[in-house]
Amino acid sequence: MADEELEAIRRQRMAELQAKHGDSSDQQGQQEAKQRDTEMRNSILAQVLDQSARARLSNLALVKPDKAKAVENYLIQMARFGQLGGKITENGLIEILEKVNQQTEKKTTVKFNRRRVMDSDEEDDD
Repeated sequence: MADEELEAIRRQRMAELQAKHGDSSDQQGQQEAKQRDTEMRNSILAQVLDQSARARLSNLALVKPDKAKAVENYLIQMARFGQLGGKITENGLIEILEKVNQQTEKKTTVKFNRRRVMDSDEEDDD
């Protein structure tokens, strides 16, 4: 019986190791795909933007990563459809940033809800 139990433990351990190794290969595959995507994005942006515009975009990414990602996506989409004539300068990037800012601008409203409970001003004191 000890041999059967030992064999069962070995099979269980081997299955655990295979499952663990399979998960790590999936994670590695995901990381490699993410890295390839990042490299592709960087190469497209390097072709589309000049040095000063790229510096401005990287500074924006430090402060507002979601807005920088939106601008990057916009630029990559324009590059894929051939809508860009040449490299975008810093002034051109500023104009694009203003467009994206206008599209994503959130309007803030404040609403006062005044309750009229136990309001002494409304009561007539006789």
